[in-house]
Amino acid sequence: MDIVALIAQYGYVAVFLGALFEGESVLLLAGYAAHRGYLDFAVLTGVAGMGAMTGDQFFFWLGRRHGQTLLLRRPALRGKVDHALDLIQRHPAGVILAMRFMWGLRIALPVAVGLSGVTRWRFFWLDLASAALWAPLVGGVGYLFGALLSTHLAVLHRIEHWVMLGFVVAVLALRGFLHSRHTRS
Repeated sequence: MDIVALIAQYGYVAVFLGALFEGESVLLLAGYAAHRGYLDFAVLTGVAGMGAMTGDQFFFWLGRRHGQTLLLRRPALRGKVDHALDLIQRHPAGVILAMRFMWGLRIALPVAVGLSGVTRWRFFWLDLASAALWAPLVGGVGYLFGALLSTHLAVLHRIEHWVMLGFVVAVLALRGFLHSRHTRS
């Protein structure tokens, strides 16, 4: 099975799973794949938005139901969650709308919103709006990047699958390194 077939078969699943947590790198690559015709851009943004919302709603629920227990078990999260709670106290709607764009606080923010006084329905609707902005914007950047590359670097088409695979491996290696460094601290 070649890379194009793998993208066509598992691309949307990868986007959904990537969007559950952070998602930018996967969505940028998927936007590029949409430009190349391997994925449908509208489906891609819908799947990314659903993945983003699913993750956010889960972490909101986790914060609402088990936030205090989670913070006792994982004290390393306390600083991020306290910072997020401070932001939420001052600007609840703005923080929820912008949280998809706040790298590094993507899991802590929904947990913190769950710990705050924001109602679940208010969070749901603001999160929906945030995901509806985030998915086409980030996917569109990948799509436009693909358009730019294809007009200026025709040679890339011969090796694009290897470049995409290398990018994924590099991102996973970086995440693994940062995670291992964070858990050792």
